[in-house]
Amino acid sequence: MPFLPSVEAADTDALADALAQALDAHGACRLPAFPDDAATRALREELLRVKGDLVPAAVGRGIGRGTRTEIRGDATLWLDDARTGAAAAAYLASLDALRVALNRRLFLGLDEVEAHYAAYPAGARYAKHRDRFRDSDLRVVSFVTYLNPDWRDEDGGALRLSLDTGDIDVVPRTGSVCFLSELEHEVLPATRERCSIAAWMRRRA
Repeated sequence: MPFLPSVEAADTDALADALAQALDAHGACRLPAFPDDAATRALREELLRVKGDLVPAAVGRGIGRGTRTEIRGDATLWLDDARTGAAAAAYLASLDALRVALNRRLFLGLDEVEAHYAAYPAGARYAKHRDRFRDSDLRVVSFVTYLNPDWRDEDGGALRLSLDTGDIDVVPRTGSVCFLSELEHEVLPATRERCSIAAWMRRRA
């Protein structure tokens, strides 16, 4: 089984130091304490509050863009939407502070952060893909944050990362996973609703 390191730190600079080392060495890592328990609860409560405003996610770009639930079955809402609240704003601010600190270490040209809530109903999946599009290298670093504190391993819904050393499955309970946006990954079906946030650190267009 491939090794996926865990990164825990008390402040943004220390977290950025450890994260930069893990991304450089492995291309991916876990962040089991980011965000903290209070922030995770607030984000989950907010997602459940706005769940009626989430819309089915599309795949593809341009004229080929459309909804194909056999490929991607989640519904989403951007965190900077006016219908979200304080929890989303605080999470975006913490990600942006991490972006600035990470940029000082890896010189990736990271200019902005984007993120959305995602809810996968039971049985939904997201087929293997890359967050970095074939014709665009704007997305550089990806984050997936889990909002399922009572998740059991047998509930399924793992994030499967395709690393050079082989595939590794991450249970979608709490904490985050950070990885380079060029890495292939997929979301496996679950037996219950799966709540998360997908986020990206991007270069300037």
